[in-house]
Amino acid sequence: MASDSSKVPGMDTTAPEETDSEQAPPVAPFSQLREPPTTQRGARTRAALVKAARKVFERDGYLDARLTDITKEARCAAGSFYTYFANKEEVLAAVLLEAQEDMMHPGMGRVQGTDDPHAVLEASNRAYLAAYKRNAKLMALLEQVAQVEPEFREFRRRRGDAFIRRNARGIADLQARGVADREVDPMMASRALSGMVSVMAYNAFVRSEEQEEDAPVDFEELVSTVTRLWANALRFPGHR
Repeated sequence: MASDSSKVPGMDTTAPEETDSEQAPPVAPFSQLREPPTTQRGARTRAALVKAARKVFERDGYLDARLTDITKEARCAAGSFYTYFANKEEVLAAVLLEAQEDMMHPGMGRVQGTDDPHAVLEASNRAYLAAYKRNAKLMALLEQVAQVEPEFREFRRRRGDAFIRRNARGIADLQARGVADREVDPMMASRALSGMVSVMAYNAFVRSEEQEEDAPVDFEELVSTVTRLWANALRFPGHR
């Protein structure tokens, strides 16, 4: 199980059908987005701009990305951009929202009595790490933007806190089943373990790409390691 920490996004531990007050917010602030176009042509143009924006942002970074490069990549007139987006911040919000489904896996739902908690935990970590790897450039971009845009920084913080609380409830469920160590505080354990996985993902898929001299991280070894650390820390049966 993983979660947003101070650096990167992660995954939650509650099933998507749950409707409590701790629903995690989306990847991008909805408040920045306009209503979608009502025509097929408008929808195609907007989709092309979002796709082009992601490519330009990932290639050039947020600060150096230019709107003219986005419209050129999308093969549309420069003026068309303002039909759909007000500025660079708004198109970035759209890019992040487009990637939301891939980055926000439902993860490890509330573990049922018949489930193997270790197998579910491993599957959850695998899904999160695979999604993070696919979106590593976007994760690096979000980190960059959070340093210069207060709205994105505050949003990242709130989203991380929401995920940590949801992971804490997942740990509490395991404690109630007698699977996890009842002596640890669920919230404290969630902050430590979720942050650990998030930082490891950031180092494996963002920093390793920036520092080309480093050997690439073996994906299976990464999944195995973070799962074992979670299981050991929570003292799963057979991991004590």
